[in-house]
Amino acid sequence: MTAQGAAKARILSIAGSDSGGGAGIQADIKTITALGGYAMTAITALTAQNTLGVRDILPVPPAFIREQIRCVLEDIGADALKTGMLGGVAEIDAVARELTQALRESPGLPVVVDPVMVAKGGAALLRADALDTLMHTLLPLASVMTPNLPEATCLTGLEIASVAQMRVAARRLRDMTGGAVLLKGGHLPGDDLVDLLLDGDGVTEFSGTRLAGRHTHGTGCTLASAIATRLAQGVALVDAVEQARAYVRAAIAQAPGLGQGAGPLWHAHGWGDGSER
Repeated sequence: MTAQGAAKARILSIAGSDSGGGAGIQADIKTITALGGYAMTAITALTAQNTLGVRDILPVPPAFIREQIRCVLEDIGADALKTGMLGGVAEIDAVARELTQALRESPGLPVVVDPVMVAKGGAALLRADALDTLMHTLLPLASVMTPNLPEATCLTGLEIASVAQMRVAARRLRDMTGGAVLLKGGHLPGDDLVDLLLDGDGVTEFSGTRLAGRHTHGTGCTLASAIATRLAQGVALVDAVEQARAYVRAAIAQAPGLGQGAGPLWHAHGWGDGSER
């Protein structure tokens, strides 16, 4: 399923829909397109939400999730896969089965798993009984996972209140799943931010400063999709993470100021075909 002379890298996002347009499938499509990729989707759930929070969730039947994935891969193919909100045991199992088949046909196909558990406003996006399935069925298929600190705590049971504890948690996740781990440190207090990548070459720390403001809805989805796009374009993981972080930071800095709550980013900044890299 890898590209053979394709003009655009193909990225399949498997995630939920955000009616407010700031996160989920909508953020993924915007990000992939802005970075010069071709976005395809398999929608796992519909949400009724805005910047103030999630009002309702309508799951997509697992069989239909699988059919969306199959239809795309059988015809168009993919150069990277990205997962976001999945919901419950049946949905995770359905996605894992299709990803397993995709990896069987295309070993080495990049798979970016964003273990989405809770929305920015606090709504649960992963059912409690699905955590074990996520850990043992889906995460071992990931080339790289992108948990934030609360998600990493749920997955490992470890308290994470410092960069040193982030290193311990990242190692635990890598030992448990086998893939690379990008542990996002945005939930630590203070103006200095550290994201930590642990892969086969060791630990890489990415440092930055926090941008003031409330317009950060969809940052996790955006970052994971940006990483998937760069990996699909043949960029090495460390460079893909660095470029994705820069893209997200600019999208936050140029946020359009919409909504009354946690507002969306501006994904279209620096619009182009990806040649700027």
